[in-house]
Amino acid sequence: MKYLLFVVFYLVSLQTFGHDPAGGQDPAAWKLEKMPPDLETDFALSALPPHVRADATVYLLDPEKGYYVARQGKNEYMCFLVRTEWERGVFRQDLASAISYDTEGQRTIFPVYRDVAAMRASGKFTALRIKDSITARYARGFYKVPARPGLSYMLAPIMRTYVGGDNNKHVGTFSMSHYMFYAPYMTEANIGGNSPSGGPILLGDAKVPEGYIIVPVGVMEKAKMMADNAPLLKRLIAYRSYFDPGPAEMHH
Repeated sequence: MKYLLFVVFYLVSLQTFGHDPAGGQDPAAWKLEKMPPDLETDFALSALPPHVRADATVYLLDPEKGYYVARQGKNEYMCFLVRTEWERGVFRQDLASAISYDTEGQRTIFPVYRDVAAMRASGKFTALRIKDSITARYARGFYKVPARPGLSYMLAPIMRTYVGGDNNKHVGTFSMSHYMFYAPYMTEANIGGNSPSGGPILLGDAKVPEGYIIVPVGVMEKAKMMADNAPLLKRLIAYRSYFDPGPAEMHH
């Protein structure tokens, strides 16, 4: 019944907003800018530890079509940049977070990012329509939950994304290298509550299937990662100034 209601709403919204493809949002935010392929590749690969990068598969984003395989790897990992956060229901040009998935994550979680990118590239879906569509697909079981434990690396030197909880609209650039373990439908109580001092935290809290237990890297490990990735960070800032995390993060 919920799905039927969603379809009716969607068809009505197409008639209502058919001549306004941005659905009230600035059309300039609709289509993403294509990053230089070498920069996008190196940024995506920075999500992975160095010993995994050489044989990992790399996906790049074609703003006209969506994600495509730019380099076929030989190990179990793939990496890409998240440029659209569908849960927010808003299109932005300045989001970019490097993420990776093992084979289980590729089977169950990456299809969501792939479909979101293709829907945005098509020019037929507003950000809110994408949010509603993905939510409906989850509700009817179209997307699957990871069936086994797995690990997603997010070790890049910076993230350009939303800061704070679901209701926070502030976007910032910051350093938060971490490991993510699949934890569908888990709650904060299951891990003893989120750590206030750099320990494990839960992302998702039983609200969505793609929950994660996040474990930040240690202070010394983070400092080495920032130093090793200094040339990449310099290139990112030269490309777009909003990738500059500021002096406090640069010296962590």
